Amino acid sequence: MPLSPPAAREKQHTRTVTVEGYRRDDGLFDIEGRLVDTKTYGFPNQDRGRIEAGEPLHGMELRLTIDGDMLIHAAEAVTDYGPFAICRDINPAFHRLAGLRIGPGFRKQVREAFGGVHGCTHLVELLLGPMATTAFQTLYAERERQGRSGAAPAPGERPRIIDTCHALASDSPVVQRQWPEWYTGD
Repeated sequence: MPLSPPAAREKQHTRTVTVEGYRRDDGLFDIEGRLVDTKTYGFPNQDRGRIEAGEPLHGMELRLTIDGDMLIHAAEAVTDYGPFAICRDINPAFHRLAGLRIGPGFRKQVREAFGGVHGCTHLVELLLGPMATTAFQTLYAERERQGRSGAAPAPGERPRIIDTCHALASDSPVVQRQWPEWYTGD
């Protein structure tokens, strides 16, 4: 079902986010994200002279190389377009993601290491939003084959996925059907 018809309007900005997950021949996985911001109008920019309509204001990529346990083995950031010449100077800092594990506590660790002046707002947003969830989606089938999807916890252990969204609320029909012992509804 589409959104309701909008009021009369004029488009100003487009943000395109693309994230893809790959299985590598060496058994690791690459999660690659790209964020591009464009405007529908040109405007002056002190560092770049002028940014024309449709030319990226932001154009950034981030690659994480992870293993089946969601441990980051390597990270690489690239800024092709930024509003300031200095934007790309922070890219090497993202190598410090190596050694972190995507899972509980990951958001806090990333915010502590790359928040504010220690990172790039757009790369951190890309990482913590669609890239982290794409990592889970990319590894889901592999982890399911190994019995490690997170959907099947140890006997007697409450699945961590419960209460992570509306559909998986402890009182939802989904939880009632899949994990009746953890269902809290009527």
